[in-house]
Amino acid sequence: MIGISDIEAAARLIAGHVVRTPTVHSPGLTALLGVPVTAKLELLQRTGSFKARGAAAKLLSLSEAERAAGVVGVSGGNHGIALAVMAAALDVKATVVMPRTAPARSIRIAEEAGASVRLTDGMDTAFELVTRLRDEGLTLVHPFDDPLVIAGQGTVGLELAEDAADAAELTDVVVSIGGGGLIAGVAAALRARCPNVRVWGVETEGAEAMSAALKAGGPLPVPVSSLVTTLSAPSVSPLTYDHVSALVEEVLVVPDREAVQGCLDLAEHAKVWAEPAAGCLLPAARQIAERVGSGARMGLVVCGGNTAPSELMGWADRFDLG
Repeated sequence: MIGISDIEAAARLIAGHVVRTPTVHSPGLTALLGVPVTAKLELLQRTGSFKARGAAAKLLSLSEAERAAGVVGVSGGNHGIALAVMAAALDVKATVVMPRTAPARSIRIAEEAGASVRLTDGMDTAFELVTRLRDEGLTLVHPFDDPLVIAGQGTVGLELAEDAADAAELTDVVVSIGGGGLIAGVAAALRARCPNVRVWGVETEGAEAMSAALKAGGPLPVPVSSLVTTLSAPSVSPLTYDHVSALVEEVLVVPDREAVQGCLDLAEHAKVWAEPAAGCLLPAARQIAERVGSGARMGLVVCGGNTAPSELMGWADRFDLG
């Protein structure tokens, strides 16, 4: 299990390489949800998502031989951007493997950063190709199945605990789940710093790797059909499963339509441009607020904003959201 000392060490390691993103009270979201809401604006992070933290932590830990050989990562979008950009900044050659369904913007940014981008037909084949490239000598920078990466993502929770004016009074923190690296790190940090806070996970229908693992008693492959490619891991890892099963209250699953509506609500009420991986927080937060009642004081980790306007408007039209 990742401990607070691991996360504090990661914070020292990546300081100066990533942004300490704002933690703010949101009057608009408070009015929308009917309970006080504090938002950790990780969409303002370098590369547009929290993924820069874990990528930086791993890259900064490499030996000279590993740096010279280069690194490889697999991604539905955000991890690929983060790995490409952070590797370029640290003068490390990177290969990024993505499914063809990954956002065109993500592929373009990774290529423009100088990474070698390899496309596959799906996330399952992307993970298979990455395994082969790792076996050929590249160092794998896994999006979630790595203690260093999880510790890097955990710095989000460390900052949330330190920066929220009423952090000691937060009752519930909501975090999106893809492979589980972010929520594992955030939950570990909050368990140490704010032990009374409940941490909740959110997935979208068709990207339910953690929910399925919790039901089965361990990780297993799942079919992926959600439009939210940044949450669409084909399975979680034993490492992230262990953290979630021990530290997270519950994992909620919401439809893609509600995740897209959440993006529109974040734009209107919080004045931030978020991707559906963050939009799914709002329908889950409504459910949690109803369960907890008027005493709820909600924290939302707004994990990323790497969605093009045309993509979001296309999804809104598909779901007749106006």
